[in-house]
Amino acid sequence: MAKQWAFYFDSSQCSGCKTCQIACKDKQDHAVGLRWRNVYEVAGGHWEAKGDSNWESGIESYNISMSCNHCEDPICMKNCPNGAIYKNEEGIVLIDADRCMGCKYCQWACPYGALHLNKQTGKMTKCDLCIDYLAEGKQPSCVAACPMRVLKVGELSELRSEFDDWENIYPLPSAHITKPSLVIKAKEAAKKEMNWKIINREEVRDA
Repeated sequence: MAKQWAFYFDSSQCSGCKTCQIACKDKQDHAVGLRWRNVYEVAGGHWEAKGDSNWESGIESYNISMSCNHCEDPICMKNCPNGAIYKNEEGIVLIDADRCMGCKYCQWACPYGALHLNKQTGKMTKCDLCIDYLAEGKQPSCVAACPMRVLKVGELSELRSEFDDWENIYPLPSAHITKPSLVIKAKEAAKKEMNWKIINREEVRDA
């Protein structure tokens, strides 16, 4: 494969404004409730002993902006019974709507919650990395809209050589499952054990 497009996300600087999420919905003209990108709000804390009888609380939080990661080994593609999911020559995972039955097998298999049923068409949908924009030399809508400039796209090997890659950040699954084309710069606190929880579960429940 000549190229593997990938996302880079700097979690340490993300403000959680959800502009990326809104830009994606606007560009794709999605119906209410259908989102290809979700922003997860994560918070955690711990207690630390200070002296013999005093305890000090520590609270941290960070955000994760997540869409399809166009995995190197996409489990959605393996689980599609009709061969509707494929990777193109640039590593972008796409859905052939003519072959899609809307069975949701891909949705159930994806550990990132990246695939969604379009109830109007009965077809599965997902981030296509704004492939039409890339062909025109433009940035995907989520990347271009981010006011904090924490989202980027590029060639996977180049992104990994340029930025830190922390693959075990909560709530992401092990990167060994599907080999996601994703590079994340994590907030230092995110690397600690702090009883992390997704605090906007109601908002992202469909993902």
